[in-house]
Amino acid sequence: MLLVTRPFREKRRRVLLFDPHASPPDLLFRSAVAALHEAAEAYLVGLFEDTNLCAIHARRVTFMPKDIQLARRIRSERG
Repeated sequence: MLLVTRPFREKRRRVLLFDPHASPPDLLFRSAVAALHEAAEAYLVGLFEDTNLCAIHARRVTFMPKDIQLARRIRSERG
């Protein structure tokens, strides 16, 4: 199940407003936005799962920014 789609709708609207002569989004554009939405959600869910494990390892219930940083470092993500 996908999360709230409102931020993605707003981004789509901004893209369409950038080109005043753009036609309404076609099926390909909708499926691309849906794929982007699903990929972003899958990434965040996985990151939060790893972050939760880092917090549990530190014997805490609530995760902190340092847990997210550690999870990203273990995953070898830069940024």
